[in-house]
Amino acid sequence: MSAQKVILVTGGAGYIGSHTVRLLADKKYPIVVIDNLVYGHEQAIVNPEAILENGNIGDAAFLDQLFRKYSVEAVLHFAAFTYVGESVAEPSKYYHNNLSAPIVLLDAMVKYNCRYIIFSSTCATYGNPQYIPIDEKHPQDPINPYGQSKYMLEKVIKDYEKAYGLKYVFLRYFNASGAAEDGRTGEDHTPETHLIPLILEVALGIRKHITVFGTDYDTPDGSCIRDYIHVSDLAEAHRLALDYLQKGNPSIACNLGTGRGYSVKEVIQLSEEVTGKKITVEYGERREGDPPRLIAAPAYAKQTLGWEASYKDLKEIIRTAWAWHNNANKGRYRK
Repeated sequence: MSAQKVILVTGGAGYIGSHTVRLLADKKYPIVVIDNLVYGHEQAIVNPEAILENGNIGDAAFLDQLFRKYSVEAVLHFAAFTYVGESVAEPSKYYHNNLSAPIVLLDAMVKYNCRYIIFSSTCATYGNPQYIPIDEKHPQDPINPYGQSKYMLEKVIKDYEKAYGLKYVFLRYFNASGAAEDGRTGEDHTPETHLIPLILEVALGIRKHITVFGTDYDTPDGSCIRDYIHVSDLAEAHRLALDYLQKGNPSIACNLGTGRGYSVKEVIQLSEEVTGKKITVEYGERREGDPPRLIAAPAYAKQTLGWEASYKDLKEIIRTAWAWHNNANKGRYRK
């Protein structure tokens, strides 16, 4: 076993995971990444000192080899499937990948005396909001298998704390967005489902139009309102959560957002201002399960972790995303 303590990042070649790996590696944390590269990109790990182990977190034999090879102090768990619609159509896929596989990881952590986990959770665990903004005391009542899988894993981790002493931070994201300021890493999903990249692909001529699903919500302009958080701010929250656990603090759950919401129509308008392009819009019916508003109450993250979003103006977030998308190598991570 390696004598040096390492931080293990599952799903570290994905969108949020890769930005977090980069931040931690830049700050000289020793990083080992697990990723099966089904959705992640090896090129997204831009720090050569970050070690990539290609494998699955549900493979007990693989994890045995890995935990024997490295002395793992903490796990940052990003690896998950994240498409809500797909989760409704294929719940088995989501419960196996997002719930069963991480339990194998938790067992390895207990076996090898790794006591800290930072879990990439989601505001989808709350379901339809009973009040806005949503704080950590809001009831959790997910409305789709994706949200259920994340909520169930939270419950499992809580039970592992009681039984085995595992300490955790749950970070419940709102809408992750944006790209690194230097353009080296950005958002690259296949298929792409996130609003801002879809809009920017219209600006680039890759898509003919953006569809606005529902124009009759109880919001000022009739379209859904969401809280958009920059991916670099999410990465910083993970660094602070790691520091929080390493200092021996108790397990917590925190919402990560800006506390400000923007409607779909506002996102389109701001994207037109940033790109200087006209965005062609089509209007469709509401999608099942889309709440009118999702806005975070982020005060608890500031109180406990000392974290708050540095990007609070959505136009600035879109600017970073556009800088990454608008180049000859669109859709590719580059060094």
